[in-house]
Amino acid sequence: MLKKSIKIFAQLALVMSLTYGLSACSSKGKPDVSTQQYGQTHVIPDPLEGLNRAILKFNTGVDIILIEPVTGAYRYIVPEVARNSVQNFMRNLRSPLYVANNLLQGDVGDAGVGAARFVVNTTFGIGGLFDVAEKHGLGFEQEDFGQTLAAWGMGDGFYIVWPILGPSSLRDSVGMAVDNLADPVRIIAFNEDEEWIYYTRNIVEGIDTRSRLLDTIRDTRKNSLDYYSSLKSIYEQRRSALIRDSVYTNNYDIPTYNYDEYEAYDNYDN
Repeated sequence: MLKKSIKIFAQLALVMSLTYGLSACSSKGKPDVSTQQYGQTHVIPDPLEGLNRAILKFNTGVDIILIEPVTGAYRYIVPEVARNSVQNFMRNLRSPLYVANNLLQGDVGDAGVGAARFVVNTTFGIGGLFDVAEKHGLGFEQEDFGQTLAAWGMGDGFYIVWPILGPSSLRDSVGMAVDNLADPVRIIAFNEDEEWIYYTRNIVEGIDTRSRLLDTIRDTRKNSLDYYSSLKSIYEQRRSALIRDSVYTNNYDIPTYNYDEYEAYDNYDN
């Protein structure tokens, strides 16, 4: 019990320190969630570019050697209908987080849709394996605490590439930490001393979504004059679209996933 309390305290301390740093970066004024601030011209400061590029090289090597072969085999072996059920199930597990973030943003309508999706898919969708709610007009919408912080007026801070987890910003890194701490699966699993459930969920979720990005990532890696800049631009535009609650309609409008609360191309750098 003492060990768990110390671990939780350390995690909260990390979140608080990041929040303090983020607030300092944003002290010059609140950002305007507009086309100028969060449109396709939005650029996140990148003072750590040298370090970020080195981490990208590491991530790319891990991806080519390990992650891509595993996810390729998964896509080849597992039928599409089963992979869709995996995605539906993982999304359903995170529905309480999406609802909570909608409420924190003051978006009661979308929070209601999210809650209704969770109830419908958990019951009629057999625990979320089938997205019955989508067929009845209740569309999926992802919300995370990084978006909530943006809605509250916090700026990006600066661009960060995390090992394995990929691209993020100071604000979105705080968001990932908070979402991770509030994740119902993590809370229940750790309280029951069944941590393997949480880690297995993250691994399966990561493999499934990475399998959906095989061709896109290969093409981006092959055709980009500067792979690093291409991924940063994709991340910036995708996050801008999510913050504006709009649809990013180009070839990189792709599904999202997590290892530890990270998103495809939002928080993935391989």
